[in-house]
Amino acid sequence: MPLYETVMQEKPPVVLDIGTAYTKLGFAAEAYPRKIIPSEVILSTNGLTKALLEYDNTDDLYDQFVDFLQVIFFKHLLVIPKERKIVIVENVLGQTVIRETLARVLFRHFEVSSIMFVPLHMIALATLAVPTGVVVDIGYTETNVMPVYCRVQIMQAFQDQEYGGRAVHAEIKRQLLEAGVKEKYLTESVLEDIKVRTCFVTNFERAKAYRNNQPPETPPSVQYPINGEEIINIPGILRETAFEIMFEDNNDRDSLPHLILRAILSCPVDVRRSLVESIFVVGGSAIIMGLLSRLRAEMQYLAEKDEEYKKKLCGDIKFKFHKTIGRENFTAWLGGSLCGGTDLIQTHSLTKEAYVKTNRVPDWISLADKRSTGS
Repeated sequence: MPLYETVMQEKPPVVLDIGTAYTKLGFAAEAYPRKIIPSEVILSTNGLTKALLEYDNTDDLYDQFVDFLQVIFFKHLLVIPKERKIVIVENVLGQTVIRETLARVLFRHFEVSSIMFVPLHMIALATLAVPTGVVVDIGYTETNVMPVYCRVQIMQAFQDQEYGGRAVHAEIKRQLLEAGVKEKYLTESVLEDIKVRTCFVTNFERAKAYRNNQPPETPPSVQYPINGEEIINIPGILRETAFEIMFEDNNDRDSLPHLILRAILSCPVDVRRSLVESIFVVGGSAIIMGLLSRLRAEMQYLAEKDEEYKKKLCGDIKFKFHKTIGRENFTAWLGGSLCGGTDLIQTHSLTKEAYVKTNRVPDWISLADKRSTGS
């Protein structure tokens, strides 16, 4: 049989990046996901809509994954799952119960042939073809930072905080309620649209003026229509300060610049300079205009003026940020797509036969799995 016929008969793997707020889905070796859909499920039992990752017990989670994946395979992608390999983009420090339940659904219910789990931070960095960097993932429920050196994740340097898209939405809602907007208009979808369309991250100089209670001239307000019936006013100060919760100056030193610096300083001394010059910001909330320039300015200021950082970073340094290929919100999915289009999916996947023998997914934190692999 000619080689090209064998290649054409191989069906591309399905790539899934299941986030708290949105799920990216598509096929391996493609440059963009086919769909980005809310991580919500319409329950077949009662017809109600529910967040996918909100569950009372593992049986509920199993049923929700079945309903959710049913829609993905048979409505959005139009594929027979039994004939496909699956690539799952995951946070290596995510919940084990979600990972195990997802694998059980895919193998037992949909009978897929194999699943390849790829780590979000490392695979996002792979889209740049660089082996070293600090990957900052600004998601919906949290922001986390993972340094990667020579394609190895430095686990002890991992940092995270509970601010992300949801916290920004709460801040926008708080300010709008104080401005007299009725709460019934401020649904989650409206808050997200306001965030994306009207808000931005202000520069460091203006942020310092706000901190010193010397607010500069605010940007203009904008009129935002809701359902074609009501028009609400979005104050200029809200547009400029909604994201300041990520840069809050407090005694805990847990703002986003401090988080990144703390992750770098938790790494061995000889790798810090390489990490300083390779910072990669991804995630749905990383799309906002002005974020990278603000981060660079504030981190540079801390490295030069803060005695703790100045002493440990040793010498004149310049923080450098990578630009994403495509959009920040699906960068991790793109890494999974690239990985699924290589021979790695043949050698690093968990097959259905291997899963049936143990009825569990091998995990890097398990001593049993470490002994079995000899690592």
